[in-house]
Amino acid sequence: MSKIYVLNGPNLNLLGSREPEVYGTLSLEEITKTLTVSAAQLGVEVSCHQTNSEDQLIQWLHQAFKEKANVILNPAAFTHYSYALRDACAVLTTSGQKLIEVHLTNPHAREAFRHTSVISAVATGVIAGFGVDSYLLALEQLARH
Repeated sequence: MSKIYVLNGPNLNLLGSREPEVYGTLSLEEITKTLTVSAAQLGVEVSCHQTNSEDQLIQWLHQAFKEKANVILNPAAFTHYSYALRDACAVLTTSGQKLIEVHLTNPHAREAFRHTSVISAVATGVIAGFGVDSYLLALEQLARH
């Protein structure tokens, strides 16, 4: 069974209570449960993690690289400025592994500073603006390939 890492960046631990009018009412725990059930139906395993630490996200990306696992990444605020995270993502994608950048909201429909992603250029693909379905669409895509 192939493994897919689902990595979540800063402040996503507050989903469900943080700006629900923007990010929705589901908690990260509920999203993780939904992904786990969907993964089992698709015949893949997910390893879901969240951190507010850039260092920890990079460590998990390195682990996915070592395990030859694909990744679903919601880099949250790190999307816009973390070149260290971008470089860790590039390690995966230049080796042939897949990494899909996901966002619950559409960053291009929000504040101007959110319009730039340093991750997108090295990601296999980007799925944004569909709430929890952004994760599910990414999972379905990775499970197919």
